[in-house]
Amino acid sequence: MGARGGMLAGRARPLVSRAGPRVMVAGLGNYGLWGTRHSVGMAVLDRLARQLAAAESWRADGRCCADVALTAAQGLQLVLLKPRRLMNLNGLSVASADIYLVHDDLDKALGKVAVKLGGSARGHNGVRSCISALQSNEMTRLRVGIGRPEGDVTVSSYVLAPFSAGEQERLEQVLAQAATFLLEHVLQRAPVRDPGDGLT
Repeated sequence: MGARGGMLAGRARPLVSRAGPRVMVAGLGNYGLWGTRHSVGMAVLDRLARQLAAAESWRADGRCCADVALTAAQGLQLVLLKPRRLMNLNGLSVASADIYLVHDDLDKALGKVAVKLGGSARGHNGVRSCISALQSNEMTRLRVGIGRPEGDVTVSSYVLAPFSAGEQERLEQVLAQAATFLLEHVLQRAPVRDPGDGLT
């Protein structure tokens, strides 16, 4: 990792310095533009935090310019992170190679969720920013489908717009499905933990 990547990693390392298995999950989006298609990654993390009874745990952390929530599931420490930046700068808040990225995907219909390991950004500026900051594309990505725009609607205006009324009716189910799928995948990949060990 280059000097810039090392500096970023050093800045955020205190977030995950405690002993025990841990995974960082970053929900990509445009901070402050809640409810838009492009910020569905952050919405999944909000749903996951509620599911793990950690909805009140979000704290602003200036070291990585992000909202961070620390929680646990089945003995595994989870660091949930929502960058406080615009999408194309999300990577500046990400400082761990052992990380899941949760983001929107134009190539999948709303309700379709899939995990992908590595690969290119495929035009997603937030993913491109994370790959650049980490100098690696070997992170696991949970892609949440938002579908493609129809007619003359541009991609940029589409992703920055709120979900339609029809989509809103399905959104809570989609977020719950994505949060559950994400947690199951994280736990399946987690290191085997001695049941006698406690969190420190």
